[in-house]
Amino acid sequence: MVREVDVSIVTDTVAALFQEACHRLPPDVVEALSSARDREESDMARDLLEKLLLNAEIAPAEQIPLCQDTGLAVVFIELGQDVHLVGGALVEAVNEGVRRGYRDGYLRKSVVARPFTARENTGDNTPADVWVEIVPGDRVRISVIPKGGGSENMSRLTVLTPAMGRQGIIDYVARVVDDAGGNPCPPLVVGVGIGGTTEKSMMLAKKSLLRPVGQPSADEENATLEADLLVRINSLGVGTLGYGGTVTALAVHVESFPCHIASLPVAVNLQCHSARRGHAEI
Repeated sequence: MVREVDVSIVTDTVAALFQEACHRLPPDVVEALSSARDREESDMARDLLEKLLLNAEIAPAEQIPLCQDTGLAVVFIELGQDVHLVGGALVEAVNEGVRRGYRDGYLRKSVVARPFTARENTGDNTPADVWVEIVPGDRVRISVIPKGGGSENMSRLTVLTPAMGRQGIIDYVARVVDDAGGNPCPPLVVGVGIGGTTEKSMMLAKKSLLRPVGQPSADEENATLEADLLVRINSLGVGTLGYGGTVTALAVHVESFPCHIASLPVAVNLQCHSARRGHAEI
């Protein structure tokens, strides 16, 4: 049976999600930062983590953004195949939600058009980066990430030779984090996408950031790789905001997909300590 959903509900939901995400860290992120503070061996890093936790308390209480960079609006939609959208176009509805959310929440507008020439601010943080997946069912699941420029700028992609294998992946991901240093505002959530094509691996890495921080992959091989990567990354000594310490990453999230016999794409999408995201179901 087909279920009708008016896209105006999508607009309202997107607007609310971005305001909430920019003002309040998810509980699992706060818990991960608190755990990092408790096990951090560096006095300076512990003090910085304490300040990050204080910021996470003040922002929602005062309704001010967790960070001045309120990001480019990334929206993932899982659209049930038994849903009939009415009242307008889906992407236009999402962009209207971003427009209202950033306007009404007094969030910084960071999107520029004509990226390699004029770089003119669009004035309302649109267009959003929208990804739609058709799934079974009659529901619309919406996930948002306000993705800041500092961490996104440090994200990387490569295609390894298959012979480089698992160890090659570990070495590459660790090198990306080490080269990034303090620029992406660690402690990080490190999203890793492996396999598919180049664009598929990048999307896997970005989408992995929607997972609760530190929740292991359901795939045993991926989960074991996550654990080994986290140990390697935290041995780098980059530390909180690049000032050194024993915690450089809060978690590593790995997603994988079958790939061509001649290829081993590996994407790394870094998320800063302000791991903002939001979810809703219509």
